[in-house]
Amino acid sequence: MQDPSIKHSSAWVNFTLLNFAVSISMMSAGIFFLPLEIATKGFLAMATLMIISSSITVTKTMRDNQEASKLVSKIEDAKTERLLMDINRGEAA
Repeated sequence: MQDPSIKHSSAWVNFTLLNFAVSISMMSAGIFFLPLEIATKGFLAMATLMIISSSITVTKTMRDNQEASKLVSKIEDAKTERLLMDINRGEAA
């Protein structure tokens, strides 16, 4: 049984990190240069941080659920394989 996990290249990882950093800096600059009161800018900055935080949390939770289902599937496959091996030994005897 092979592990079908995807290994990302370092170029892709660096690209995604750079993309994240650029988007955060652009959003921060946009909020900073808005012609609004400081309290409104603060509210927008907090809302932005909350959206980022919840997006990361949702993504991690979905990934953890997927990994857990893979583990359960591997355990079930191993039990099935062991059962088939036991049956084959019984038939050979």
